[in-house]
Amino acid sequence: MKPTSWRCPSGERLLSCIGLLLISLTSFTQAITFNPVPSPGLDLSALGRVGLAGDFGGISLYQFEGQNENGFNTNGSQSLLTRFPNGDFASLVSADACIRAMCPFIMKDGTLAGVVVGGNFTSLGGMESPGVAMFNPNTSAVVPLPGLSGQVSALLCDQETNTVYVGGSFKGENSTNALAWVGTTGWTNLPFAGFNGPVNSIAKASNGHIVFGGVFTGLGNATGPSLPDQQIINISGANITAGSSASTAGFSDPTNIVCKTSGFSGAGDTWLLADNTPGFWKANFGFGFQPTKLRLWNTHQDGRGAKTWRFTAMPINGIMNFTYVDLATGQNASCSSECPLSSDTSVKFQDFHFVNVIGMNAFQIDISAWHGNGGGLDGIELFQDDIFTYAINDFNEPTCAGIKIASNSTSTGPWTVTPSHQSSSKYLTAAVTGSTSPNVVFLPDIRQSGNYSVNIYTPGCLQDNSCSTRGRVNVTGVMASGSTSAGFSTEVFQTNNFDKYDQIYFGYIEAGSTSFRPSVVLAPSSGQDVPNLSVVAQRVGFSLISSTGGLNSLFEYDPSQTLINPSDFANSTFDKAGMNLGPESGVNALVTSGSTTYVGGNFSTGTYKNILAIADSDAKPLPGGSLDGEVLTMSLDRSTLYVGGKFTKATGGGGVGDLNRVAAYDTVKNTWAALGAGVNGLVSSIVPLSMNVTVNVPETVITFTGDFNQLLAFGKNPAVSVTGFAIWVPTRSNWLQNLNGTTEVINGALTASVDLPGGGSLFAGSLSSSQLGANGAAELSSTLGAFPVHIKPLVAQQTGAIARRDTNNKTASGVVTGLFYNNGGRNITILGGHFVAVGSNGSDINNLLFVNSSNSDTVTGVGPQISSDSTILALAIQQDTLFAGGRLSGNVDGGKVNGLLSFNLATASPNTQPPALGGGDVAVNSITVRPDTGDVYVGGSFSSAGSLECPAVCVFSTSAAQWNRPGSDLGGIANTMTWASESSLIVGGSLSIDGRNAPLMIFDAKSQNWTVANGADTIPGPVVAMAAANSDASEYWVAGTATNGSSFLMKYDGTTWDSVGNTLGSGTNIRGLEVLSLTTKHESSSLLSASQSLLVTGSLNLPGFGNASAVLFNGTTFQPFALTSSASNTGSSISHLFSEKQNVFTSKGGGLARGFIVLIALGIALALIFCMVVAGVVAERIRRKREGYVAAPTASYDKDGMSRIPPEQLFGSLGQGRSGIEKQSTRI
Repeated sequence: MKPTSWRCPSGERLLSCIGLLLISLTSFTQAITFNPVPSPGLDLSALGRVGLAGDFGGISLYQFEGQNENGFNTNGSQSLLTRFPNGDFASLVSADACIRAMCPFIMKDGTLAGVVVGGNFTSLGGMESPGVAMFNPNTSAVVPLPGLSGQVSALLCDQETNTVYVGGSFKGENSTNALAWVGTTGWTNLPFAGFNGPVNSIAKASNGHIVFGGVFTGLGNATGPSLPDQQIINISGANITAGSSASTAGFSDPTNIVCKTSGFSGAGDTWLLADNTPGFWKANFGFGFQPTKLRLWNTHQDGRGAKTWRFTAMPINGIMNFTYVDLATGQNASCSSECPLSSDTSVKFQDFHFVNVIGMNAFQIDISAWHGNGGGLDGIELFQDDIFTYAINDFNEPTCAGIKIASNSTSTGPWTVTPSHQSSSKYLTAAVTGSTSPNVVFLPDIRQSGNYSVNIYTPGCLQDNSCSTRGRVNVTGVMASGSTSAGFSTEVFQTNNFDKYDQIYFGYIEAGSTSFRPSVVLAPSSGQDVPNLSVVAQRVGFSLISSTGGLNSLFEYDPSQTLINPSDFANSTFDKAGMNLGPESGVNALVTSGSTTYVGGNFSTGTYKNILAIADSDAKPLPGGSLDGEVLTMSLDRSTLYVGGKFTKATGGGGVGDLNRVAAYDTVKNTWAALGAGVNGLVSSIVPLSMNVTVNVPETVITFTGDFNQLLAFGKNPAVSVTGFAIWVPTRSNWLQNLNGTTEVINGALTASVDLPGGGSLFAGSLSSSQLGANGAAELSSTLGAFPVHIKPLVAQQTGAIARRDTNNKTASGVVTGLFYNNGGRNITILGGHFVAVGSNGSDINNLLFVNSSNSDTVTGVGPQISSDSTILALAIQQDTLFAGGRLSGNVDGGKVNGLLSFNLATASPNTQPPALGGGDVAVNSITVRPDTGDVYVGGSFSSAGSLECPAVCVFSTSAAQWNRPGSDLGGIANTMTWASESSLIVGGSLSIDGRNAPLMIFDAKSQNWTVANGADTIPGPVVAMAAANSDASEYWVAGTATNGSSFLMKYDGTTWDSVGNTLGSGTNIRGLEVLSLTTKHESSSLLSASQSLLVTGSLNLPGFGNASAVLFNGTTFQPFALTSSASNTGSSISHLFSEKQNVFTSKGGGLARGFIVLIALGIALALIFCMVVAGVVAERIRRKREGYVAAPTASYDKDGMSRIPPEQLFGSLGQGRSGIEKQSTRI
């Protein structure tokens, strides 16, 4: 535990930080570089068109080290970001909370000291950096700037003065809420002691002055109450010990003097030392404090008492200095190691005031001299000015002190006490479950009404190893009587690595009385998806604010001034404008453009509302009108000022309606313009960004982050669901989410950005990004491409953490499968799954769509016959008939559809449907057509087909239009099927035969028999994915989830099974397998030839890398291949690769597969025989011609061209040799 202290950092630590800054003062030569990964070298040429289907909103190929599939954080933590060459965002260093501001610290000589980063974090890049740090873009090193405690909201780097102006809600040096970092000197107090309220924005005006905007009413610092030393420190809960205590019964217990203020001496009320022996009295606390006054009651028991003593503070082990009133002279006196106590019985107690206010968590009083036969005490009390209320009620003011409205707290729920570790005090921790709703109510002892800054303190999560379970808390408070609702409500993130505090309220608080008590309530926020969520509660502090007055939310500072005179406020245009804003006003944003500074915030006067412009010597409303709600953020892009906040329209100046929290102001034309129809919630930050949108040329787009979940509909653009992030494209006057085309996709939050002097940019926020924005399906060649169809994104409610989406067939969403169909001049792409797409006629298409490339990419569906809650899981084509299977239901021409749909692609209409499948939970998982037949094999979860009992696998004969059961003894669920030959079908799933369970079965279509696959007992769970490893499928791969929950991946080589081992992490869900050819060989292995690689798709956890949606396996190692993202931030996956042509295999040695070799050999043999026969015939004809043979005459009645010859003449020459044959010929 560390004591509470506002002391500045040690000189040694500060000098080391300045030394690091000096090292970093080099010319900016090169931005962060990224290492490309080796190309996978896939050879897709034999497959024709290739597509990837899945549940994603964006997809990237893995091309650079550092790319990942991590979603954006929603627990409040953010990172410094930059961009990969392929457009994806890279996280450079992470903070444990939000980053609010950045600026490049360029010195007078042009060298870049680094980028100053400010926010609400306690660590950056793993280094303790409360509120502010320096980042070196050359080395990615983080240099803490120690000395602040609190949060930084605004930064301004001024090259002319080598100064960084810092504003926020913090304490540092001798200032509050405003401070300066000067060159390589370090923290420097400004000529004023900061402000009495938080600073939200800092800008440099055209006259070179620095303008501060925020919520303050004057310069100044926190102050103590008008009556100091009123808060009593609770000693009764401390661990009290003593040395050299008397052995007399009733006088040896050191706790006798705690909570004893009567001054009575006697057994049980007095603590005595042994006769004529020095000793000590010591108290160890579970919390830190900063005492301002010590009150001691000397004992007079039997003429004894303490005469001289000293006070040692711990853990610093320092002897404290005191001031006190000398009872003999009535004058102030001081003491340290030998402080006196009077033996006068008329002196009830004596007060000693600490000269230095020092943080401590224990102290010891050593009695070195005594009156009479020994020392002792009758009572002790400690006081402080700090007003704290602790969650652990034992740390609050003692009830024995007789205080009418003593500070206290109450807790409800499963709270437990957690040790203080490195924090200032012990604290409470609660595990939040669905059945619990813990809360803590803090009731402070406020004895003086006035303006206060209220801070809530949160212990760091590293010390108790709770970072993975921390989330958000909602803090509400009532600060004055007459209020029936909460006086304030705010949300605080508790994911900080180190101790921090957040300002939760600034304003008036009414003093407590018997009829009213100010209160603060802490409780978990709702809607958090954090596994094993935990919340902590430590303390709430209240600081009385005083100031010089004369200001209101704006202050203009001249850096050339060394002394601030409040009388000069009236000479400042900014200060005067602030005083005209009215009470309870605030400034949130300042932007300077030329000679004009735009001011946005929360204010309303008869002249302007929420936004104004200050130019030259006057403050004026914008000619285009004011805004009807609070402005929270502004950003200038050339001559356009983008504004975000809580407003809905512009008022006056012609006004513009339907702005809805975002707007653009033309600073040249002085007009407002709407951005679409706006968004449905507040906007908190605006950050410009460069993107390739319409052509391969970067253009500036504007990003908006806030508490909204929808882009409102306008014109022909429907409403679009989002997760608090939107991108406006000025050149298209539309949101990026409404534009069709091949563009990257970004989701998450951006809060700040800076352009680096050597080129490139840094960003602050938490993002997920992908090279290609495509919902559910993408084309794959050497690059990624989008199919010409608009599938709507599936946006779930934003949650507190990213989670991998469940990708089993029962909950599958997005595009699950696809086919390419080419026949009769038709070129159609078919996509199936669970989604909503937009047809060419503007209508919604559910779950099954057709993109007709031979008809201008017309997009159509199957119509309303299929239920919209269906999910297509499998597709197959037999001639012109599409069979679509899955969890689907509907009605076609009065016929029930359940599990399987038949659709005629030539006529674009449903066929007469096969009798519906039956069972408790019908799903078709796989469909395959038997080679060279019209038999369609359907596998899945069902028990019957029409009236035929036919579980797991059933055959639909297209020629007879009826179902047939293959074999008679199969049961269970079939997940995947592939043909090894025209009569041998391999089926994977959770199957059974004759009471025996098996994950893999083989069906002989000729004998109609099922057999368990060789070695199937070694497969640890149901098979969900399968791929042939050679042309005749005598070798194949299988994958699934074992009964213990882990994933498995195995290969059958025709004789035995080989497993790749436990190489994929927990949570892996393999959906698809495909063996692909390579253009560049790798080292051969027993599992794969040098010219092959296994593509594994699904939701994959790759140890040492993280999540991936597709990986390549070369027989020994896995390499990420494709990474996906989702707008819902709930995880994403790739289901399958589908191609236009069937895969063609080569052997391990690089030659043709065995089946092809046999066929080629047979063809060569037949060709040779044919050539020999032809050669023989030709030779015989030549011989006969040479020997003068002529054709024999034929009778007119011989219709066959041959006279009837007696058998003895025809066959009589057999065995006679050549001469016999010639003789016979002569006879003929």
